[in-house]
Amino acid sequence: MLQRRGKRYAKIGVFAIGHAVYWDQFPGLLQRLLDYHRQLAGLIEAQDVELVDFGMVDSSQRAYAAAARMEESQLDLVFCNMVTYGTSATFAPIVRNVRAPLVLTALQPRRALDYDRASTVMQLENDNICSVPEFTNVAQRMGRPVEDVIIGTLFDDHAAEAALADWCDIAKVLHDLRGARLGLTGHAIEAMYDMHSDPTAISRVFNLHVPLLEIDDLAAVYEDVTNEEITRYEELILQEFELPDPKSDPITRKLTDADLQQGARTAAALERFVDKYDLTGLAYYYEGRDGSIQREIVNSLIVGNSILNARGIPMCGEFDIKTCIAMLIMDRLDMGGSFAELHPLDFEEDFVLVGHDGPHHMAIAEERPILRSLVKYHGKPGGGASVEFKLREGPITMCGIAETGDGSFKFIVGEGFSQRGPIPPTGNTNTRGVFAPHAKDFVKAWVMAGPTHHFALGIGHRAAAFQKLAKILGLECVVVQG
Repeated sequence: MLQRRGKRYAKIGVFAIGHAVYWDQFPGLLQRLLDYHRQLAGLIEAQDVELVDFGMVDSSQRAYAAAARMEESQLDLVFCNMVTYGTSATFAPIVRNVRAPLVLTALQPRRALDYDRASTVMQLENDNICSVPEFTNVAQRMGRPVEDVIIGTLFDDHAAEAALADWCDIAKVLHDLRGARLGLTGHAIEAMYDMHSDPTAISRVFNLHVPLLEIDDLAAVYEDVTNEEITRYEELILQEFELPDPKSDPITRKLTDADLQQGARTAAALERFVDKYDLTGLAYYYEGRDGSIQREIVNSLIVGNSILNARGIPMCGEFDIKTCIAMLIMDRLDMGGSFAELHPLDFEEDFVLVGHDGPHHMAIAEERPILRSLVKYHGKPGGGASVEFKLREGPITMCGIAETGDGSFKFIVGEGFSQRGPIPPTGNTNTRGVFAPHAKDFVKAWVMAGPTHHFALGIGHRAAAFQKLAKILGLECVVVQG
């Protein structure tokens, strides 16, 4: 499979909380607690993040000093490690002054005290939960509620490790949202009202920039593509895609040499375009005059878009910047993120087809994606190469980002399963989506939540991650239940 252009990354801080009075009272306790703290740090580092350890914070003076260092470090997330009891004066300066989201971890070394040998020291080593209520209360009074409290044990606690991993994934999303450059090229499809968005509002909520780029900016790099680049992309396409004969749809053809060459040239141009404008992703729509270079380009973007999606650069058709953001979030959660909408229901086998023409995330395909030549694109001018595949069988998550009547944004999320089975051989992606209690009930609940007609589609059940992310961003998150 194609490899991501850049690794997922987050810079995460961690510090331990303690009570300085204990150290002289109980010699050796501080060292034991720091040993446990290093164990937690190892669990976090195992999630492939850059970890900055601020050590033990056991007084208000050290808390202010640590808060200053945390702000200088530009962290994406901070874990507050409750290794024992600590007064909230060791925490308040941090929750007040550090802008990164804060998660408390209360992971006991022991699953239970050894009551026959119990001592005050043993209790203090396992007093991880003791001051959590004090901290959560003070955080709320400071107007900065903590994002989560992870409660469990330090060793062999798979649920706690999964929660740590989930928050590290969310930190990777926050890192790549901050300062992302999601380009817009062209215009919304005429009369498609749900696609319109205000780039300033998007920048305010998601902390990213929306460069407004001309189709001629893409045409300029397209004209500079070399024969060597075209050949390289032709070889890549032939390696990554199946090229079957057509089946039942009369507008499909076996991929033509002309469409292969055209798709390769435009894919090479897209790579140049992304590099030239330092793009994290792109949403576009343009029609152009028949016979123009603009029409030639936009008719052949689909193959290159799908390649870039697999490389971690979300590419989104129909000018849908909101779904492009959802696709970026899914990719950074390592769950793919294809461009999708609702297609026909199957009332006999109880599923709904979910998919779209255009760009998809090749890394989550069930098998090698298919390329077909289409005589015409339905609902759009022109024709050319188009991608067809179904998602990997198993759990899936849908996430749409919608605008409300007051101009704010909300996540609309649903979980289901991708089911193995035939899909229409139309040169478009389709997956059999199975949802509880029935596809019809789920679809009704989904549309009643007020989504746009597009959404991002990825593998795994990650509704909880979207709920946490929405809370950090100050957004509503609707989890649809059928």
